[in-house]
Amino acid sequence: MTKLTENEITTRLHKLDGWEYNDNAIHTSFEFKDFKDAFSVMRRIAFEAEIQNHHPDWTNIYNTLNISLSTHDAGGVTDKDFLLATTIESIIQGDE
Repeated sequence: MTKLTENEITTRLHKLDGWEYNDNAIHTSFEFKDFKDAFSVMRRIAFEAEIQNHHPDWTNIYNTLNISLSTHDAGGVTDKDFLLATTIESIIQGDE
């Protein structure tokens, strides 16, 4: 998997509302009604991450989910990160 350039990352981020690039990864956060809703979304993301064999770095505090994506083997952001980010967005939008 080839690491994307900063210019490629910036261009692709225009398609992902609320995501930003820093510290060699793309990041976002989501706020839910309560812990149960946050954990439910995390569970669905976990199953998709397993299918894609690409796992997020994430933290959950009550109703907030913070996600960072980077392809560690490539040393930065790759197509795999954008594929998972798009999948995460689809899961979130399906919840609304």
